[in-house]
Amino acid sequence: MDTAVHPRDHAELQDAQRPGIDFHGDHFALFQLPQRFALDGEALSAQWRRLQALVHPDRFAGSGAAQSRLAMQWSTLVNTAYRTLLDPLTRAAYLCELRGVAIDAERNTAMPLEFLEEQMEWRDQLEQARAHDDAQALQALRERVGQRRDEVLRELTLRLDGSAADARVRELWTQQAAGLVRVLMFIDKFRRDLTPRRARTLSHPAL
Repeated sequence: MDTAVHPRDHAELQDAQRPGIDFHGDHFALFQLPQRFALDGEALSAQWRRLQALVHPDRFAGSGAAQSRLAMQWSTLVNTAYRTLLDPLTRAAYLCELRGVAIDAERNTAMPLEFLEEQMEWRDQLEQARAHDDAQALQALRERVGQRRDEVLRELTLRLDGSAADARVRELWTQQAAGLVRVLMFIDKFRRDLTPRRARTLSHPAL
């Protein structure tokens, strides 16, 4: 996975280069943020607005087709980096990959055994609640799943942001974090399943 943020020919966009901004490193470097899971969302958004002001294609509308095209590439890369870091799930997955552990969720579905048992219990409770049209049980399940999600986020913070001098410990923590990312993927998908169909339609209308 290529984590660098760069245009094909950055020389043509010299006006977009500013001291202290790294357009060639990873997403964290681009936004001038430490490579950590715990992230200052306001700082991220502020940097995103700043970068977009520098590279927005409208600034280069009269500079020729080549510069306009490169500006569009810059803007797309900035937006991609922003979306990656903004969402806890994609941010955690990105950090794991930066540290040499790919999530590879399509082929690697390994998760802690206790969570596999827990998700089976959730599915049973969901089926029972729907079968009996039990809104109270559904709400209780939503709250339980939300609490479990918060726990996973705290565990990810410990493993991805923890300080360890031993490289083997850091690698182990990253591998554990990758397993937690797969857990979080399931939780987020299950939470969508818990959302009433009408609410999902209203929040994601057809284009």
